[in-house]
Amino acid sequence: MSLLGIDVGTTGCKVIAFSVEGQILAQAYDEYPLLHPQPGWSELDSYVVWEKISGCIQSVAQHTKSDPIEAISVASQGEAVTPISKSGEILANTITSFDSRTTGISSEIGQEASKLDLMKITGIPLSDITTLAKITWIQQHQPDVFEQTWKFLGYEDFVFYKLGMPPVIDYSLAARTMLFDVIQKDWSERMLNMINVNSSLFSSTAASGTVIGKIGSGIAKDLGLPQDVVGVTGGHDQPCGALGAGIIDQGDVMDATGTVECIVPAFTTPVLNQQMIDGNFSCSPHVVDGMYVTLGFVSSGGVILRWFRDNFAQYEVEQAKSSGQDVYDLLVESMSEEPSPVMLLPHFNGSGTPKMDLESKGAILGLTLGTSKLDVVKAILEGISFEIKHNLNLLDSAGVAINEIRAIGGGAKSKQWLQLKADIFGKKVIALDVSEGVCLGTAILAGTAIGKYPSIRSAVDQLVQTKEVYYPREEVQKKYEERMQVYSQIYGAIQSIHHQL
Repeated sequence: MSLLGIDVGTTGCKVIAFSVEGQILAQAYDEYPLLHPQPGWSELDSYVVWEKISGCIQSVAQHTKSDPIEAISVASQGEAVTPISKSGEILANTITSFDSRTTGISSEIGQEASKLDLMKITGIPLSDITTLAKITWIQQHQPDVFEQTWKFLGYEDFVFYKLGMPPVIDYSLAARTMLFDVIQKDWSERMLNMINVNSSLFSSTAASGTVIGKIGSGIAKDLGLPQDVVGVTGGHDQPCGALGAGIIDQGDVMDATGTVECIVPAFTTPVLNQQMIDGNFSCSPHVVDGMYVTLGFVSSGGVILRWFRDNFAQYEVEQAKSSGQDVYDLLVESMSEEPSPVMLLPHFNGSGTPKMDLESKGAILGLTLGTSKLDVVKAILEGISFEIKHNLNLLDSAGVAINEIRAIGGGAKSKQWLQLKADIFGKKVIALDVSEGVCLGTAILAGTAIGKYPSIRSAVDQLVQTKEVYYPREEVQKKYEERMQVYSQIYGAIQSIHHQL
């Protein structure tokens, strides 16, 4: 038998079947276009999204006939909302997270309650990207769509609905709407009343790992799935990825290095205070029962290395082609052990948390005629790591415990970068033998729900394996503590210049 995990991202979907032992049996990926009908708008056509998801399911199902799928769970991007009618018609394109049409709506909500009151209910710092803001925009600008809407769906509950099951959303994804009470774990009447909507417009809520039904027989046949496949609630993609990285204890932190560098700490008691608001840190239910998570991120992570490769590393690209090596390995392995003499601010796509400054830009400081290509490569890795260290410091000050870092993603393949992170963070960094953390997290939820694993913890113990452990080196750590003091001054010193640019 096998377990199917579905990851519905902003620009593509991934479907993976795992054996109970955690081995990937089959996988499929497909992309869908982001639509920009007006400047600053960002939409998805949910008909196309479902077409791509269903195609991936069909592909995986064809390759798992000898290990038939027994349960499906779904991880989803946050905030995105699709209005559907009672007959199942999709009434408008999905508005995705970083769509700017909702700019200013948070100011209207802010007149109804203080930021701290809102945080204590929803766990979300007031912003314009929430589902609440998107639904308010639909009310104001598409009243005909609002009047016809039976349900406003996130992509987790949308997929369940398309699979012939009742639309159910888990707590972690519901929390991204800013309409959910993260303490009571139900839709918040106070928040709903602020925008004059009824809870009946939303899916039922349930804890992650809850069996919600079976796929419709006709739909199962169309997708090539066995009959009686069970649907199990999954979650927001980041906490699902955290579960796939084994983040199930207080103080454990997932560090996922990809295009964006994202950290996800886990904790047992909700942290809902002004420091979290100041850092733009959310506090949402984890997909692990009884726990919470927050998110911190650098908008430009590993993508800066790609920018450097494409613009300044033509020689190394050719060398990699002729030798069969990875170009990033060639660049990183040749770096000096010493801190770079230059510093890089990694705001190539805005700042991420804590400032959420979309107008901030990248910068390289300390250039001289003696600066080498490898100095800049080292500065890229240091700058991204300094930015994450800044987030870790702020979270620690807010009361979020930070013990050990568990690294996944493309950057986790680099021993040099992982050692650098240990030195800068001053924490143990664990490299995991996990390649598909988000879908693995959903598979763990699905397998535990149908009794294939006695508990989430036993599943993690069985499936999430440590590859290598990196510890801070005392002398190097001291050097980076001094460098961090300099780095922490850069953003404030050049912020106004970047805004003028």
